[in-house]
Amino acid sequence: MGLGSDASSSSSRLDSAPLLPHHSAEGGHLSSQPKTFANVFIAVVGAGVLGLPYTFSRTGWAAGSLLLLSVALLTFYCMMLLVACRRRLVDDHPKKLSSFGDLGDAVFGAPGRLAVDTMLVLSQASFCVGYLIFISNTMAHLYPIFAPSSNVFLSPKALFIYAMLPFQLGLNSIKTLTLLAPLSIFADVVDLGAMGVVVGQDVSTWLATHPPVAAFGAPAALLYGVGVSVYAFEGVCMVLPLEAEAADKKKFGATLGLSMAFIAVMYGLFGVMGYVAFGDTTRDIITTNLGSGWLSAAVQLGLCINLFFTMPVMMNPVYEVAERLFHGKRYCWWMRWVLVVTVGLAAMLVPNFTDFLSLVGSSVCVLLGFVLPATFHIKVFGAEMGWVGVLSDVLLVVLGLVLAVFGTYSSLVQIFHSSSA
Repeated sequence: MGLGSDASSSSSRLDSAPLLPHHSAEGGHLSSQPKTFANVFIAVVGAGVLGLPYTFSRTGWAAGSLLLLSVALLTFYCMMLLVACRRRLVDDHPKKLSSFGDLGDAVFGAPGRLAVDTMLVLSQASFCVGYLIFISNTMAHLYPIFAPSSNVFLSPKALFIYAMLPFQLGLNSIKTLTLLAPLSIFADVVDLGAMGVVVGQDVSTWLATHPPVAAFGAPAALLYGVGVSVYAFEGVCMVLPLEAEAADKKKFGATLGLSMAFIAVMYGLFGVMGYVAFGDTTRDIITTNLGSGWLSAAVQLGLCINLFFTMPVMMNPVYEVAERLFHGKRYCWWMRWVLVVTVGLAAMLVPNFTDFLSLVGSSVCVLLGFVLPATFHIKVFGAEMGWVGVLSDVLLVVLGLVLAVFGTYSSLVQIFHSSSA
């Protein structure tokens, strides 16, 4: 999940989505329904899926499944709100509304674009923090060569991050994403392969042990589960570029809904199987529950390599906004280096991968995925909607704000608790 080449207009991962045709819509080279389905899959599925089994161990397998389904439906609904807004405004707007940021500008002017860009930058930087947490924790698990330390800046995780930083500084200094774009397909192949191996080992472990599991966890864990679920489905910024490139726009909603339903079922099965296989011993990164065989190690290393090379793609929107605001849209290597080091330091301070997913999902992703689409829809259609339509949008905004406030608080409490444990 994430963005690709143009954060200032929020054109999410256009350059890094290999199945998107790199042609103008006027040229007739548009995406078929199968390609649109595949691109939705590429845009949504990411590393967040690896935290779902641990989340289900907190919420219970039934509650976690219901939360996933609810978030999937709500995300799909909000995506279609954005599509409806763009279709209404596109004929009367002088600029092409090809992205979330363009739509924000069309609806609310410069403040609208600023709101979208701010949320996108925060989400992209947060995804990269999550990547570094995953890589460093996984490497510390596979190769326990460093002695544990109570100092977070000298812990095994931190030392692996220090080792990665020089290489990341070099990769993030690349001006163009052309060389990195093919990694999008590799990323999803690795993700699917890893999920297949994990589920296979989950089934084997469950048949051998049958650990006790709960259908419903503590009510306080529901906010935690919402945050991780929202993070796992974060892909709202990709919907407008995808709809613009769809050959049959009348069927775009059905194709999007089918893809989201497929992802929801896949996520649910992965989360449930991971939890029922390991029960209360389910770890925050499910791959660290796997055995010590060569296949397990290969899967974990493959995921680390995938995320390591995906990080520059995900950071590119952050650089574009920073360089546009502070360096006259000109390339600035030292600004990029400062941002990479900042992301690395943030990753050292967060002890738990899935706790961080919940924090990002509860805060930035909720605002980006639910609050902004509903707000834009009220602005564009408010004068002609009935009270039911207005009320539904208002309730969605209120729900998003409530989830953001209480979910962020709950996630921060959990992170501080993990840090002091």
